[in-house]
Order: sequence, then structure tokens, then C-alpha cells
Amino acid sequence: MDEHCLCREVDVRPFAYAISLIDGKWKMHILFWLWKKEVLRYSELKRALGKVTHKMLSNQLKELETDDLIVRKEYPQVPPKVEYFLSEKGKSMMPVLSVLCKWGHAHVPDNWKIQ
Repeated sequence: MDEHCLCREVDVRPFAYAISLIDGKWKMHILFWLWKKEVLRYSELKRALGKVTHKMLSNQLKELETDDLIVRKEYPQVPPKVEYFLSEKGKSMMPVLSVLCKWGHAHVPDNWKIQ
């Protein structure tokens, strides 16, 4: 049976859509930190993520905002203040992230270190 036939038998669209929203090296990390801290400024997110570049973080934040997973709130002041937090759609994804965290907690090797 060829791959095209399999896709007609199994509706892959919901899975593909969900993965498209979180596809990217830093998106799940960003969602994790906003889940845990609720509201973060750009500099706080950058510090929490560590090795992420300014361009990569900016791009990932824009994509998450475009996909309505996070909200960007800009305050009209000098210097500008911008905060990020989960949207309702983003919050609805947190049970999935929670299960992933529980799985990781149960299976992380004692000697594993964050790269």
C-alpha cells in the first residue's frame, strides 16, 4: 500500500496541524516558560532559554503570536515594555505539555544534563 493511500485511511491533518504550531527548536521551550512563569518580558525569556539568538527568539515569538498561542502586550512607555503570556488557545495546550513533563520526569537518566 502506498503512502498516499495510508493518509486517506488515517486523518493526519489534526496531528500535522498541532505539530505545525509547535514545530521549531524553541517554541516548546517558550511555551514551557510562559506556562511556569505566566508572564515574562523578552529579556526574561531570553535569559531563561540560554543559548537562543535574538533573531531566533524574535521569529519564534512572532510565529507563536501569529498562531494565537501567546499574547504580546506592549505598554506605551519609555523605555518600551513588552510582556508575553499564554493565550486561551495556548493554555489549552498545557495539559499536553504537562503529560510530556511527567513522562520526562519518569524517564530522565540520572546523568543527563541540559545541553
